[in-house]
Amino acid sequence: MGYQSQQLVIPPQRDLNDRETLVSEHESKGKTCQSTAVFNVVNSIIGSGIIGLPYSMKQAGFPLGILLLFWVSYISDFSLVLLIKGGALSGTDTYQSLVNKTFGFPGYLLLSVLQFLYPFIAMISYNIIAGDTLSKVFQRIPGVDPENLFVGRHFIIMISTVTFTLPLSLYRDIAKLGKVSLISTVLTALILGIVITRIVSLGPDVPKTDDAWVFAKPNAIQAVGVMSFAFICHHNSFLVYSSLEEPTVAKWSRIIHISIVVSMFICILFATCGYLTFTGFTQGDLFENYCRSDNLVTFGRFCYGITVLLTYPMECFVTREVIANVFFGGNLSSVFHVVVTVVIITIAMLVSLLIDCLGIVLELNGVLCAAPLIFIIPSACYLKLSEEPRTHSDKIISCVMLPIGAVVMVFGFVMAIINPQDCTHGQEMFYCFPDNFSLTNISDSRFQLTTQLSTLNISIFR
Repeated sequence: MGYQSQQLVIPPQRDLNDRETLVSEHESKGKTCQSTAVFNVVNSIIGSGIIGLPYSMKQAGFPLGILLLFWVSYISDFSLVLLIKGGALSGTDTYQSLVNKTFGFPGYLLLSVLQFLYPFIAMISYNIIAGDTLSKVFQRIPGVDPENLFVGRHFIIMISTVTFTLPLSLYRDIAKLGKVSLISTVLTALILGIVITRIVSLGPDVPKTDDAWVFAKPNAIQAVGVMSFAFICHHNSFLVYSSLEEPTVAKWSRIIHISIVVSMFICILFATCGYLTFTGFTQGDLFENYCRSDNLVTFGRFCYGITVLLTYPMECFVTREVIANVFFGGNLSSVFHVVVTVVIITIAMLVSLLIDCLGIVLELNGVLCAAPLIFIIPSACYLKLSEEPRTHSDKIISCVMLPIGAVVMVFGFVMAIINPQDCTHGQEMFYCFPDNFSLTNISDSRFQLTTQLSTLNISIFR
């Protein structure tokens, strides 16, 4: 990718003084090695967004969707390194201080809003996933009444917040999440194995829609938004970079290349297997496509629920950092650290109790927050700071990324509003009732059934 000056080291810088919030100088023992940093980056990427990648294939068209997924992963790799290079050029060590030094207070304020909104909305999506997936897990326990309040999504969200996400989010040092990220990555591998297994055992029983193999579809821009949501970890890249032992751009480049390759492999497998199983019936939350009586998928739901709970603190770290920078000069006392964390998590929990449609959350967060954080801001900062010639590869790619990011942001938002996806939250899919199959049980508006489906031989479901 033509990364020059890779031995540049971002010097200590204190114009915004926010590095102390998460990686204090007196906690140098908490520095991470490169392998731990890789797990942190992969864990940040493989969050709630991965569950919507099969749906992005449905939105874009499967062939185009795969190509777009490769492209978004490459752009993510490029812009993550570009950010740290921008920090080296400007002598800054946080995303906010980089933008502040490059574009002044207006740029700093805009970035602060985006850096807060993206992880905050991600926290809401994590709660939605935890409530949806874990409630179905507990409802499968023998003797448990599915209507019991204590196995409902609302109670699950509240209890998981108090017992898991809040205690983990109270850490002040991101380096302490390395082992948690490793566990999350292992669980993600198990989930991927389950999705691959079900393409063989369940895929043949699900009828393929007529448009399953169309190369491109009109909602491709919305698909890019979902993919961007899945791959973004730019908002906490400086935090991970600062936690490294002797951080350099060259070391960061190696970490990002490895992390993106691993993440891309997982994402493509997940998107492909999920879409090939359900094609046109694929939903924004892939686990909503599987039958509740499927014990193997129930185990997968449990693993994914734990994964998002372990990823949640990474997002909370960033939201708290933004608030500390804007309102507290970058430093939070022990009391305010606890108070701010509790307030952020409580508000996210309350919002997630009111919203139960994951797909629209992923789309809007992708086009409104992830697109500018990936495409626009890193490119704009580098173009203004770099003294390289215009023909330099980094500048050429940055010039291309800027308008593309603007298109994805504007048109993606418009299309998400004009063509909102249907949410079939909590509804059992028709192919889960092979002995009681009826076309009257299927909503044409939600599943986009064609007239040919009525002629299908019902024997294919038996």
